[in-house]
Amino acid sequence: MASKLPRQVKLFGAVSLLNDFASEMVYPLLPAFVTSVLGAGAAALGALDGAAEFAAALVKHATGRLADRPTRRGPLVVLGYAVAVAVRPLIALTGAAWQVIGLRVVDRVGKGIRTPPRDAIIADATPPELRGRAFGLQRGLDHTGAVLGPLVAWLLLSTGAVDVRGVIAASIVPGVLVLVLAMLAVGRYGGRAVRTAEPEPRNDVLTALPPSRPTALLPIAAFHLLRVPETLIILRAQQLGVPVAAVTVLWAALHVVKAGSSFLGGRASDRLGARRTMWLGWASYAALATGFAVADGAGQAWVLFLTLGVVSGLTESPERALVAASAGTRQGSGFGAYHAVTGVAALVGGLALGLLYQRAGGAVAFWASAAVAAVLCAVSAASSLRTRRE
Repeated sequence: MASKLPRQVKLFGAVSLLNDFASEMVYPLLPAFVTSVLGAGAAALGALDGAAEFAAALVKHATGRLADRPTRRGPLVVLGYAVAVAVRPLIALTGAAWQVIGLRVVDRVGKGIRTPPRDAIIADATPPELRGRAFGLQRGLDHTGAVLGPLVAWLLLSTGAVDVRGVIAASIVPGVLVLVLAMLAVGRYGGRAVRTAEPEPRNDVLTALPPSRPTALLPIAAFHLLRVPETLIILRAQQLGVPVAAVTVLWAALHVVKAGSSFLGGRASDRLGARRTMWLGWASYAALATGFAVADGAGQAWVLFLTLGVVSGLTESPERALVAASAGTRQGSGFGAYHAVTGVAALVGGLALGLLYQRAGGAVAFWASAAVAAVLCAVSAASSLRTRRE
């Protein structure tokens, strides 16, 4: 089915592959870097993810509204990637946790600038019946890049060629290639002309979607609120016995699963419907969080960590397909609203679960997350049954 997708979709897939190659050379090393090298705790890791996603959420809302005009999309996409490429290697120079958090926030601001216009270009260029596959391809190649980055980081660390700071600095090499491909992907303007004139959307996150679907984002936001941040999942894996050097390999293996399940999740979204596919992802996460709560060894940590890839594959593509269907001709505002709401939810959830993890332990944090996920699944199932009866 990839051969039927537009050229821009494929180019953005390549951009995502290289960008995550660079990003994921750095990200799986941050928990060990922050806690061991810089001496911070689990709460700092929760703040790291939460603050970064919150900053990105605010920027995504603004750039989403700007991206309703196709001629603005290309420059925003290139600018967003340029910010990340310039800032990411600077983490190697930090000497305190707050500096890492600050640079990570700026990195995510770059993501906030580029993501809504990029998703709007993909949605606008792709026929509605192929949008699940289009976003599945983009997410799948994104995760493929996240396989290569950690493997290169592991190779550099295991051979003793560089230390953790050296690996972080080396992320600039694939980052430069990202900029070249991004400029090719956006073309002259980065988007097609809007088919019909639309009024400027109101400055309200939820009303960026059509009035008939004002609550389309609420269940998605609830899921992002209850999820344990990936930095804390990495920390839990380390506490269960996974060595720091092996975390990069584990992270790469996770993204092998994410890549494959993203393609399958995109197809399932087109065939079964986005909501049903997301429900399967939520149920998988509830089982995953329960597993991490009771796990007691490195072997179990490996299996559970890889299961996280299935959760991503069953939620990421369907979420975007649902937003694209809800936003109509206002794709920029729709994706800006989606990323803003989920970013705020990730901030609140990351801070709360990080504090719970630090004060009560990892098992308690995962039990709490699993319980709320189970409630979300039950409410969603009941709502679906009620809709069918009506």
